[in-house]
Amino acid sequence: MTDTTDLPTIILVHGAWVDGSSWAHVISALDGRGYKVIAAPLPLSSLGNDIASLQAVIDRTQGPVVLVGHAYAGAVISGIQDERVSALVFIAGLAPAQSETVADVFYRDTQHPNAPNLAPEPDGRFWLPDESFSTAFAQNADKKTLTVMAAVQRPITAPCITEPMGPTLWSKRPSWYLVAQDDRMIPTPTQRFLAQRMKATTREAAVDHCPMVTAPDEVVLIVDEAARLGTQAR
Repeated sequence: MTDTTDLPTIILVHGAWVDGSSWAHVISALDGRGYKVIAAPLPLSSLGNDIASLQAVIDRTQGPVVLVGHAYAGAVISGIQDERVSALVFIAGLAPAQSETVADVFYRDTQHPNAPNLAPEPDGRFWLPDESFSTAFAQNADKKTLTVMAAVQRPITAPCITEPMGPTLWSKRPSWYLVAQDDRMIPTPTQRFLAQRMKATTREAAVDHCPMVTAPDEVVLIVDEAARLGTQAR
C-alpha cells in the first residue's frame, strides 16, 4: 500500500483560452491516487503577473510541490524560483530560455494550416474564435465539451507573450514533457525542440493541444511519474 503522506502537492496551471475547469478529469484521477491537487488561476495579464499569481498559490502550500503547465503556462512555471518545487511537467508547453519571449518560441516553426489567425481586440486582449476550439484547439473533444470550453474561455494579453523570460527553473529542476503529436496550435517540432533543450523526460502521444481535456490518462501518467521520481531525486 502506497504511503500518500510523502506525496508532493500537484499544482496544475492553465494556459490561454482555458481556466481551471480544463483540469477536471486530471484532478479527479490524481486525487484518487492520493495527491493534494490545486488548479491555480492566472490573470493572463502579463508573464510577470502570472508568475506572481502562481507564486501566491505555492505560498499557500507546505512541503514539496510539482508544477504542471499547459501551453503558455509552461512559461509561467518556468519563471518560478522556489526551493520547494521538486519537478516541472510541461503539457504541450512553451518554455522560453532566459531573455526569450513566449512569442519567440511559439512562432519558431511553421504553424499548422488550421491554426487560428489571432488579432487583439481594441482593449488589447486576444480571444480564440469559437470555431477554432473544434478545428485547432481541442479537435478531439465532443460537441458538448467544445461548447463549454468556448463559453468559459479566458483571453490572453500581449504582455504575456512579449515580456522576456527571466531565470528558468527548468534549468535547475528535473522536467517532464508530454509532446502532443496532433497539436494544431503549437507545432510538434517546437515541442520536441523545447523538451530536448531542457533535457526533459519526454513522452509522446497522438493527442491534440488539450490532452488534459481529451486524453487525461496521458496527463495523469506523466504527472504521477514526475511527482514520484522528481521528489525522490531531491
